[in-house]
Amino acid sequence: MAEFDWNDLKSFLAVARSGRLTAAAARLGLDHSTLSRRLAGLEHALGAKLFDRSPSGYTPTDEGRRLLASAEEMERLAIGAADSVGGSAALVEGAVRIGSPEGFGSYFLAPRAAKLKALHPGLTVQLVAASAVFSLSRRDADVVVSVSRPPAGRLTVSKLIDYDLALYAAPSYLERAAPIGSAADLRRHVFVSYIGELLHFPELDFLQHVAPGGTTSVESSNLVAQLRATLAGAGLCVLPAFLAGGEPGLMRVLADEVSLTRSLWLTVHQDLAGLARVKAVVRFIRDEVEAAKGLFKLG
Repeated sequence: MAEFDWNDLKSFLAVARSGRLTAAAARLGLDHSTLSRRLAGLEHALGAKLFDRSPSGYTPTDEGRRLLASAEEMERLAIGAADSVGGSAALVEGAVRIGSPEGFGSYFLAPRAAKLKALHPGLTVQLVAASAVFSLSRRDADVVVSVSRPPAGRLTVSKLIDYDLALYAAPSYLERAAPIGSAADLRRHVFVSYIGELLHFPELDFLQHVAPGGTTSVESSNLVAQLRATLAGAGLCVLPAFLAGGEPGLMRVLADEVSLTRSLWLTVHQDLAGLARVKAVVRFIRDEVEAAKGLFKLG
């Protein structure tokens, strides 16, 4: 064990969580060859093969999975020691990565990032706004806002807010399309919607609730792309009120018949929930949502 370098566990954790050497190297700020040497050194020091390598990525072996549990516990202890013994527990500084649906992240959080930074100059805000499943155990993010309540685990989960959605279209589409007097007329129209096989959350399968079997003209995994296509007249689209409400180029369709409600959930890993920087970001998100809660409701 004299050759064992505890710092190599950071490299091991990054590869185990990402499954790819290049992605792990980028996250650690290392080059590919340096990270490869660190893994080889760790395997040599432990006398064990930690990963099965294949073209699809790196998969932990049985020994690697055992080490992963110990490495994550060591990481948790290191974080706690740095914040308590190092005296930074009361300081809001360092990086916090927020994982969020692209609509909420791009339209609600991003315009407020400067305010968060002004409140805490030592904080670095990393916003990942994407239609993706973020894993807190793999440290994809420190704070996650999601449309689906995460499964049980070592997580602190709470509802952020309920938000309303409605059916919208651009005037240019409505002018050339068949009249819409009731929900029965929707079968004659085309929709902008998600790509079914790329839909990570069943809560977002809006078309099946509004017009089952409806015909799509444009499909995108990105909600902002759907918004832009709808503004250009590509078809009808179910959009959140907080996103569509501020777009003068959209008209609400069948306001008395079509409305949906979904929820946003706020999740933090229990290992990080006590960190001052994480608590500050969570508090800021909650306060901003509460202050603007009218945006999330249909008028």
